[in-house]
Amino acid sequence: MLSSKVNKTRHASGAPCCYNDDVNNERLYKLAAKLVTPGKGILAADQSVRSIDKLLTALGVEASAEMRRKYRQLLFTTSGIEKYITGIILYDATFRNHADDKTPFLDILTAKGIIPIIKVDRSTVPLTGFPGEEVTEGLDGLRERLAEYAGMGARATKWRAVINIGPGLPTNECIKMNCLLLARYAALAQEAGLVPIVEPEVIYKGAHNLERAKEVTTLVLKTTFAILAQYKVDFKGVILKTSMVLAGSKNGVPTSPEQVAEATLRVLKDCVPKDVPGIVFLSGGQTPEQVTANLNAIGKLEKERGGLPWQLAFSFSRGIEQPVQQAWLGKEENVKVAQEVLIEVLKRNCRADGGELGQN
Repeated sequence: MLSSKVNKTRHASGAPCCYNDDVNNERLYKLAAKLVTPGKGILAADQSVRSIDKLLTALGVEASAEMRRKYRQLLFTTSGIEKYITGIILYDATFRNHADDKTPFLDILTAKGIIPIIKVDRSTVPLTGFPGEEVTEGLDGLRERLAEYAGMGARATKWRAVINIGPGLPTNECIKMNCLLLARYAALAQEAGLVPIVEPEVIYKGAHNLERAKEVTTLVLKTTFAILAQYKVDFKGVILKTSMVLAGSKNGVPTSPEQVAEATLRVLKDCVPKDVPGIVFLSGGQTPEQVTANLNAIGKLEKERGGLPWQLAFSFSRGIEQPVQQAWLGKEENVKVAQEVLIEVLKRNCRADGGELGQN
């Protein structure tokens, strides 16, 4: 757990260490709880430059810094988004960017009461010696980067690990390596006074069935929390971002929303410590319609059974943004319509989080 001793030393970089005292702990706990406020979600707008350029190109939109900025501006300036989201996850380039009138995006978000969250990993690379597996990079200089982000206004962070399912995959070595990195990241984030969102994503793409997805997700989550505990990460100041449990996209036998809900809640109950304040779901390659239907089934089953120790919410990227992008198409005259679509998609997912879709 976080130390109750006040640390007033300085790092080698000269940056002051964060105060890891009881006051800081309570601040982290309150912030983590706010991130998973009932009835709201988190928008994952943290695609890398390369990823967002691919999306823009697919839409027939020029892949340029200016078009990336305009798209993010469309999202962040939408009136009323703060009614449906608690925070937005940002990529470094977006974190430092601004609106047409030069107002920093961070100022726009904080004025709305939205928590700025910064993605701090530096993406995945092949795991040497383990064909088909990946490891996340980004620990080099992380302590200094976290101090900078905190000084600029970030209040939470995110780090994504990738676990592929396939013949002979994943290996225990790959899972352990990625969980060690998640633990180191989370400890440094808490040291800096930032809430870490840990994201061990079990990849949806594949031919695996539902039982294999349950088995792998269980192993990944149990390993994640065992190693977080080993390295003294405070569970009360952590948010888990996780995959829903469903058969792979190439399985040929689609998993029904009811099956997804049953499998997902069972795995979470078996693996996630009660001290964790909240769990947010990623969309992970599902279509917006599919992921919302699955979220609704989870929310409905949660209401029927009750008794969950943590708050559930959504943290979608494609699941929210794809309809918005299709409405916008890079055209200024479409901004208002695209913003209306954004609000409708957010409303729908907030209702689904409560299992309320399909009800009068």
